[in-house]
Amino acid sequence: MILTKDEIILKKIALCIKTLRTKYNVTLSEFYIDTGIHLARIEQGKTNVTVFTIQKICDYFNITLSDFFMMLEQI
Repeated sequence: MILTKDEIILKKIALCIKTLRTKYNVTLSEFYIDTGIHLARIEQGKTNVTVFTIQKICDYFNITLSDFFMMLEQI
C-alpha cells in the first residue's frame, strides 16, 4: 500500500504526539480530562488535525510549535 503525502504527514504528526505523550507519561484519558482533546484517532493518523489543536497540544507539553515541527522533520 502506497501512502499519499497527506497520509504520510498525518502519520508523522501522530507519531510526534504519541512520542510526546509517552515521554511525559500521560495517558489518553488524562490528556482528554486536561484538554478536552481526544488523541486516540489523531494518534492513529486517521484524523486531520488543525494548527490550533497542535498549538493546544504543544502548550500542554510546554513546547513551541517550532519545536513540534522540528521534531516532525526528524521523523
